[in-house]
Amino acid sequence: MQAFFILLGALAVIIPGCFIVSLFLPATVKVVRVRVIPATPAAVFQQINTVRNWENWSPWHQIDTHMKVLYTDTECGIGAAYSWESDNRKIGRGAMMITNSRPDEFIATDMHFMEQRLAKSTFKLEPVAGGTTVTWTMTAELGYNPVKKFMGLLMDKWVGRDFEKGLANLEAFLKGIPLSPLPK
Repeated sequence: MQAFFILLGALAVIIPGCFIVSLFLPATVKVVRVRVIPATPAAVFQQINTVRNWENWSPWHQIDTHMKVLYTDTECGIGAAYSWESDNRKIGRGAMMITNSRPDEFIATDMHFMEQRLAKSTFKLEPVAGGTTVTWTMTAELGYNPVKKFMGLLMDKWVGRDFEKGLANLEAFLKGIPLSPLPK
């Protein structure tokens, strides 16, 4: 019985403690990855700005090559979008739309993941000697939910790996190297 009261007392301290700590955690999470790709800004832009081309390099398309993808009539530039649905828990379902597009410089997207949250993503392209610096950024509002705020601490690790793989895939595709599917 004493163990029960010790456990109850510990929970009475831990749960409010976690809530109080979460008040000091950021409500916004930001993930940034940068890679120099040995290709022109125009070639990189064309791959990102055309939503059907994401199948060529997106890390999520590699994870589930059988996911259902529906494209809108607009295939590139502002308004181009697609939605996806996968049985793989990591992929789930969602939609992505290009919201801003400046040729060879910048692309912005809105991504809705599993009908729960919106993430804004950008691709900034800068010409450099030997290619293009691609900066892929994602920003998501977590709100005031303590659980989401604690999960936000892990977003850079989780999503950052995917961004790194996507940028490597983009480079490989633009170099003409075939990509192998990721193990399930």
